[in-house]
Amino acid sequence: MKRILIVDDEVNIGLLLSKFLTRNGFTVNTATSGLSALDYLAKDTYDLVLCDYRLEDTDGKEMLIKIKESYPLTGVIIITGYSDIKLAVELIKLGAYDYITKPLYPDEILNTINKAIDTQVALNDAFAESHSRQEAPKVKAAKPAYTQVENFVAGQSQASKELLKQIQLVAPTTYSVILTGESGTGKESVAKAIHLNSPRKDNPFVAMDCGSLTKELAGSEFFGHEKGSFTGALNTKIGHFEMANGGTLFLDEVGNLSYEIQAALLRTVQERKIKRIGSTKEIDLDVRIIVATNENLGTAIQKGRFREDLYHRFNEFSIILPPLSQRGKDIMIFARNFLDFANEELGRNVQGFSKDVEECFLTYNWPGNVRELKNVVRRATLLTESDEIQLKALPLEISTDAKVTAIENTIHRNPEKSRDLKNAASEAEYDAILKVLREVNFNKTKAAKILNIDRKTLYNKMKAINLDT
Repeated sequence: MKRILIVDDEVNIGLLLSKFLTRNGFTVNTATSGLSALDYLAKDTYDLVLCDYRLEDTDGKEMLIKIKESYPLTGVIIITGYSDIKLAVELIKLGAYDYITKPLYPDEILNTINKAIDTQVALNDAFAESHSRQEAPKVKAAKPAYTQVENFVAGQSQASKELLKQIQLVAPTTYSVILTGESGTGKESVAKAIHLNSPRKDNPFVAMDCGSLTKELAGSEFFGHEKGSFTGALNTKIGHFEMANGGTLFLDEVGNLSYEIQAALLRTVQERKIKRIGSTKEIDLDVRIIVATNENLGTAIQKGRFREDLYHRFNEFSIILPPLSQRGKDIMIFARNFLDFANEELGRNVQGFSKDVEECFLTYNWPGNVRELKNVVRRATLLTESDEIQLKALPLEISTDAKVTAIENTIHRNPEKSRDLKNAASEAEYDAILKVLREVNFNKTKAAKILNIDRKTLYNKMKAINLDT
């Protein structure tokens, strides 16, 4: 029997919830303060905590942090009388399963509780399985804990280890996933990794770019159409949902969908059925949905551009992909992996990277993330005629930008020297030059015009700081 702890300083609400949940088969305890709730948690194991956000001695956010730190295998749902999308998103990022606004409706809260417990049980089982694999004696070389996917590499940085852990936890479940991250961080590769490590791995993985969809085409692309159902429908078309049946549908840049299409998606996700345009026949769906976005959907909800109910349907589990700039230990691991693929693709045999290139890769800030690194390595592999990729094979903006970063670090290395007015003035001048060069992608003519100096003066100043590229 599943155990639930209710934390609410309003005694009547706690009593009503306790009676309702007990009638529905749960073992329930009630605490009226954060301190007493922590005492309960220290004495017994609970599958789920229902915590009111406003308590006399603390708040729901602090309780959530403490519970997740000390009892990570316990699910948490926050209850509040105030609707605040920004707070809801923050709490979910901190590990809450959901954020429910009063008044509480019995069917709704029971459904949410059951889903939360199912989710937590699946995650706990996956964690236990993963842990048992790690603890098992190694008689022979252990198999990877996940299926390798092209362009997805398990790096060595802490951010990459956390990402892999989340993939391993959610992959065996059936839950919808939201992938959030900057453009180029590898969201589709992560979606494929989740699919290939799930029970659906032998069924289709279908990717769909929502950013390029028009209102007119979206219905047909999602749901398909029958021949003659509208002008131009010359043949029957199977939509992406139907193509992905039994497998996984990956919706990239889902935040770009129109509000009308979002409403149609909501109905499909709720009912698990579709009709092709022009057909009266319903088609049953068994599709796992993974969506990706490079924007904050909580902000989009506040601005009225994204449906909150659809967001919560998708957000059964969320993963934030770190930018490449936060994964310094992984850059050369990724680069060597991309080099292997590029050699195979191009029929080359480039063995590695020169020391200068490695230093450049580690210094550059990679605004285009993993995608930019992949493209740079592929291009350099094509241009390289020796055993190693040399600096000259890299795009000018990358080699120069890395050099600029190194110079900036050198300029600001000695704070005592900066107290000298002459040196401080020189630093400010060089900072301005470097900033403008970056803004214009190192176009010296444009930079000189913006700086209001002639090209010769700019060249001389660049030469003075060893930036005569």
